Amino acid sequence: MARRRKGRAISGILLLDKPLGISSNRALQNAKHQYQAQKAGHTGSLDPLATGMLPICFGEATKISSFLLDSDKTYLTTATLGKTTTTGDAEGEVLAEKAVPPLDEAKIESILSHYRGSITQIPPMYSALKHQGKPLYELARQGIEIERKQRHVTIHQLELLSFTDTTLELKVECSKGTYIRTLVEDIGNSLGCGAFVSMLHRTQVNPFDNKDMISWDAVETLEGNDLDNLLLPIDSGLSQFPEITLDDKQSVALLHGQAIQIAVPDASYIRIYNQKRVFLGMGIPDGDNVLKPKRIMQYQ
Repeated sequence: MARRRKGRAISGILLLDKPLGISSNRALQNAKHQYQAQKAGHTGSLDPLATGMLPICFGEATKISSFLLDSDKTYLTTATLGKTTTTGDAEGEVLAEKAVPPLDEAKIESILSHYRGSITQIPPMYSALKHQGKPLYELARQGIEIERKQRHVTIHQLELLSFTDTTLELKVECSKGTYIRTLVEDIGNSLGCGAFVSMLHRTQVNPFDNKDMISWDAVETLEGNDLDNLLLPIDSGLSQFPEITLDDKQSVALLHGQAIQIAVPDASYIRIYNQKRVFLGMGIPDGDNVLKPKRIMQYQ
């Protein structure tokens, strides 16, 4: 007999503004405890020194977390020039210091233009990527460096917001898998002086924006319905996909894992609803006019 899960069977998405100084996993555990939730997971880590949007999926929403992991992200960051660090951010030890050349907007823009569009990055050693089952950051702390393969990422937007003699304020909209620390380091190297991230704040995880983001201070003061009312519907994170509505017979068949004969949109994934606008899950086209269930909700 399966052991019954402890906690509440709640489902939805909390757009948490992760505070400074804690890991994404600690933020997740704090939120799970506050909601007394049976099941929870986050969708893309932020470093302890980063703040901002951390979507936390409760219950059935964990089934769509992979779609949020794959989505584009937007960040505000401060690049401090003239120093490089072991971690690429303010947490690391200083590796080298160089004089910062005289800067003007035209010179900075000429450098930034090389980092827009499709680029390649080498992931940092201080990252959660794994080598033979171990996170790279654990190896880095032991002084071990592993060769990492280049990866292709896309910088949709790289905007210079302001600058001083020693800092750049940047807005970055990028594809999944982009390391802002690496981007800032590469920009610093192109300027000839090095750089590290001294501030990083995530403002958006597509399709969400920051108007629905809530601080941890606000979350921990609430309880009951007030707390639950912060949760967004599961399908709110899937608006980029087309939708289809099934009749009662088709809905029952789908929920039993059966493929459905129906005209389907030309898309990689499809949102599925019943005639009462209840979100049933995600499906994929499987040949001509066939809808195959992929991620199906099981509401209690």
